[in-house]
Amino acid sequence: MNRQHRRAAARRGQARAVQQNRDSPAYWNNYGQALHNLGRLEGAVASYDRALALRPDLAEIHYNRANSLQSLARLDEAVAGYDRAIALRPDMAEAYANRGVALQALRRFAEAVANFDHAIALKPGSAEVYYNRGNALRHLDRLDAAVASYDRAIALAPDMAEAYANRGVALQGLARLDEAVADCDRAIALRPDFAEALNNRGVALRDLWRLDEALESCDRALALKPDHAEALNNRGNILRDLGRFDLSLESYERALAVRPDFPDALLAWIEGKRRLCDWSGEGEHEWKVRITSGLLSLASSAEHLAYARQVAARFDAPPASFPPAAPRSDGRIRLGYLSADLRTHPVAFLIAGLIERHDRRRFEVLGYSCGPDDGSAIRARLTGAFDHFVDLRAASHRQAAERIHADAVDILVDLTGYTEHGRTAILAHRPAPIQVNYLGYPGTTGADFIDYIIVDRFLVSADQQPFFSERLVHLPNCYQPSEIIQEVAERTPSRAECGLPEQGFVFCCFNNVLKITPEIFDIWMRLLAAVPGSVLWLVAATPRVKDNLRREAVDRRVAADRLVFAAPTPRPEYLARLGLADLFLDTLPYNAGATASDALWAGLPVLTCSGDTYIGRMAGAVLTAAGLPELITTSLKGYESLAIRLATEPGLLAPLRQRLACNRSIMPLFDIARFTRDLEAAYRQMHETWQAGRPPSAFTVSAAADN
Repeated sequence: MNRQHRRAAARRGQARAVQQNRDSPAYWNNYGQALHNLGRLEGAVASYDRALALRPDLAEIHYNRANSLQSLARLDEAVAGYDRAIALRPDMAEAYANRGVALQALRRFAEAVANFDHAIALKPGSAEVYYNRGNALRHLDRLDAAVASYDRAIALAPDMAEAYANRGVALQGLARLDEAVADCDRAIALRPDFAEALNNRGVALRDLWRLDEALESCDRALALKPDHAEALNNRGNILRDLGRFDLSLESYERALAVRPDFPDALLAWIEGKRRLCDWSGEGEHEWKVRITSGLLSLASSAEHLAYARQVAARFDAPPASFPPAAPRSDGRIRLGYLSADLRTHPVAFLIAGLIERHDRRRFEVLGYSCGPDDGSAIRARLTGAFDHFVDLRAASHRQAAERIHADAVDILVDLTGYTEHGRTAILAHRPAPIQVNYLGYPGTTGADFIDYIIVDRFLVSADQQPFFSERLVHLPNCYQPSEIIQEVAERTPSRAECGLPEQGFVFCCFNNVLKITPEIFDIWMRLLAAVPGSVLWLVAATPRVKDNLRREAVDRRVAADRLVFAAPTPRPEYLARLGLADLFLDTLPYNAGATASDALWAGLPVLTCSGDTYIGRMAGAVLTAAGLPELITTSLKGYESLAIRLATEPGLLAPLRQRLACNRSIMPLFDIARFTRDLEAAYRQMHETWQAGRPPSAFTVSAAADN
């Protein structure tokens, strides 16, 4: 028999063997595995079904079938298949492990962790299981536990790039940023084409304020994966931080083109367009932002509380994890102020006089910085004003909390909240027995670990308590500290030097341009039309802002040259030129805060329209403390009407300016000594409540109290 005949006979024998084995469950199981490996998943499931019809009691077949179902994203069926495998073989570690993966895909993270734990108990040597367990723990915001799980995965598989990358993400969440960058570097060394690790590295570098390096890392990620939505969004954030707003907006738009339902990119895109005063296409997306972002300028009080609670729930820290501090012999209350804004920032200018004037006989005052050090004069002033100043940028959330607790702080005041560089996660560790939300974040944090929020009766009325997780503490005058002595440029420029008319009426708004809305701009253009020769003076950081606002003016039949733009300047020059205007026009729904105080200090009347939420009542609170409540309106119609009267009836505005000049030295707004006494009275009452063992409760500081 020649070779050809022998081969044919072998094939016939194989065919007979196959025919004889088709009634064997092993045949259909093996065939299913072959189909699975070829990516023919539906066929694999059908083959496993044939095997199970013959032997329904074989755990391995149920397990293999579940794997194919999981690859088909039929996750609930996959979980049920793993359940049957485990029922037949309770010691099947692989079934627990893959069941955990399916549960994780279903976002049932706590159950996933339990399954990974079962798998590890049965078979502790799998790096992949520890890695998947770390991922599930990270989604539960149990970041310390996630890091420990990634550690075990790396110990078992030192070349697992994914474990380094995801450990870096967890470390970043713990604010262990240098370690996060190092882990991303290790992942990239193992896999130079690892776009996700390059993106994560960019995020960590941005948090370290190493912006140029962060941008380069995101660009490398996008060179490898141009449709990486997260990298496009992160690149937009970095470009925004660098002040490159046009390019930032383009990056957000590219992210949304890849993933239209990406909430972070959508929120950043809307804020980016507002920052450029580009209002096209915003309305159609507003409902999504209201639901997904809690954007302050769009949200009602109830919406903001709901969103804030979601944010607060993400923080992973054991409550009351520190033992009580020993009492101090000197009897002073130790205050700690935590802020990312102890630099050239409105919060820094507002609090400097307060920190300097705290009564050191009753209080010891510590400053904790968690934001950039810009080397500015105000940074140096604050560093010297605190009794102790600690830079926490390099500390993890836990390490920062340990430092604050070791300093035996009685009252920790968060001046940043959920704004840029905020570290509210530090407070989740409960480093101080009394924790307070104040000034920097205009709303509730939704956090059960923050006891009080400091407000005034105009800013947040007592009936708004249901919309705040913190207890309301009402100061008797204004929530905002301001002082009469300010550093101002020696020379005041002329109107002509600022591009303003010598005789025409000058409306102005020096609020951040992202607070300007189309509805407010409509009113402003009607004011210019109603007041001949008037101009509107605004601050614009980029040419695109000017172009967009001029175009919007022309669309409303107002000449583009009726808008005059001031460039950003150092604070002394900014204060010197404010008084050149005739009337400051506030914005709604987001009022002026510190800017309103600046205008009033410069002798410039502020006209506001008060809304229903904290952010819409800030200017009204300031005007009340300045003794000018008649400049507070409660409807946009009333706001517009009063603006026209003030601009066209000379006998109406002049007395207001005179009264403002008089009130500056006698009303509470700029009386920083009085403000400090009122705030210290609030701190003492908080401390007395805690010492008495009573739970925090809302209260009002009496103006007549002997402070």
